[in-house]
Amino acid sequence: MWWQNHLTKGLNFTAGQLVIVDEASLDGTLSLDRISGFPQQAGAKVLLVGDYAQLQSVDAGGAFSMLAHDHTDAAELIDVHRFRNQWEKLASLDLRHGHTSVIDTCFSHDRIRDGDAETMTDAAYAAWRTDRDDGRITVPIAETREQVTALNERARADLLIDETLTQDREVKLRDGAHAGIGDTVIIRRNDRKITASNGNVWVRNGDIWTVTDVRDDGSFTIRRPGRSYGGAIVLPAAYVAEHVDLGFAVTAHRAQGVTSDTAHVLVDLTATRENLYVSMTRVRAANHAYVILDRADDHQQPHPGDDPNASIRSVLTGVLHLVGAELSTHETITAEQEQWGSVAQLAAEYEATAAAQHDRWASLVRTSGLTDEQAQAAVESEASGPLTAELRRAEATHDNMETMLPRLIAARGFGDADDIAAVIRYQVAHATARTVRWGRTSKAPRLIAGLNPHADGVHDTEMRAALDEREALIESRTDAVLDGALTDNALVNSTRHAAQRPAAPRLGGKPHE
Repeated sequence: MWWQNHLTKGLNFTAGQLVIVDEASLDGTLSLDRISGFPQQAGAKVLLVGDYAQLQSVDAGGAFSMLAHDHTDAAELIDVHRFRNQWEKLASLDLRHGHTSVIDTCFSHDRIRDGDAETMTDAAYAAWRTDRDDGRITVPIAETREQVTALNERARADLLIDETLTQDREVKLRDGAHAGIGDTVIIRRNDRKITASNGNVWVRNGDIWTVTDVRDDGSFTIRRPGRSYGGAIVLPAAYVAEHVDLGFAVTAHRAQGVTSDTAHVLVDLTATRENLYVSMTRVRAANHAYVILDRADDHQQPHPGDDPNASIRSVLTGVLHLVGAELSTHETITAEQEQWGSVAQLAAEYEATAAAQHDRWASLVRTSGLTDEQAQAAVESEASGPLTAELRRAEATHDNMETMLPRLIAARGFGDADDIAAVIRYQVAHATARTVRWGRTSKAPRLIAGLNPHADGVHDTEMRAALDEREALIESRTDAVLDGALTDNALVNSTRHAAQRPAAPRLGGKPHE
């Protein structure tokens, strides 16, 4: 709205103004840059308010989350006010952070059901209809627009059958459905030119209204739900046809910002943590989830990635672990650098490079006293890789494998061994542990960062250089991670100490809301 007024009317901010942007997580990076840049130039202050764990912009986003995480002075509310039940307040925070323990919590309070798509859709709809008939403010929330459209059409058909609605006059809407007097509709486009008679109320994207009159030209009058007078707006026929849908059911994106008494949420395999968190935290009294274990498919064929043994717990665990939030460009670059420079990645590269020793270890196995048949079986075994790793680990403890391995093989026959490589690996591990435990060597093990065994016996110049480079990077990265952990721990302890100090008196004595 402000941006359009700036372009068309030259509206600007002035020094000293406070600009509050609500639901800022839904703003794209470009929008936030605009709304932050102009006040800064004018000497005004911008306050971004929102929840970075909720749904984000459909445009290029991630900026609000980046700001919330990078600014050490960002204020964060810790008191949850919406819910009537104390347990549900705590559960909402578990949903926010993706803690799977919330599944058991919701189970214990009978807030989750599961089944196939048809059964769960029927159950969610029936529960919503019961709450509506009992006079509660309630909303069904679905994952896809197709599910929402089906629920809307079903709700309207039932309301017509029981004569809660009448079919005297109807208008066709954007989604192909029809609406008449008494129907609930949702607006899909901002238009400040369409206002109430007093000019203070205008139609906004996402707002829900009740139809109070339908005219012959296809236009109709709307009011806020529950109001019988005042605040009426007349929607032109062209606007109705292009930008209005039935509003009994909504998607999670439309539900963000909504508050009701109850909600009945359809959860399927494609949902993300943000969708579930928003959908299951809209109401004061009771949030219910209906988990769909199958996937609707017109061809009745399973999808390649589907789990035929999917359970309510596996689906919800997958949803809570699936973060759909988009990272900012800066965060994406940082994440890529962290990933490819992580200890885990560097260690994996070191292990892959150390595989160049395979021929050396295979040759050692073949010349350590096994028959040709036994040696071939050991080299081709699935346990050959673990055996190679164990030989490297033993060598890192300063054992001479050229003498130890033949001695271990000679001490045991392999006629009864199902997997010779696995047996040899066990023998080597046991002998190495005995060497370390009994202190037979005074030398420290040659371990990289105390974990990965150093790879000896690599004579290829390029391969040796690659191993040495990664070894240095692992050591450096480990030191940096350790320093960061120690710093964070010091900050946590400092914060806890500060929290124990007597609180300063509040000016005016007004309690925190």
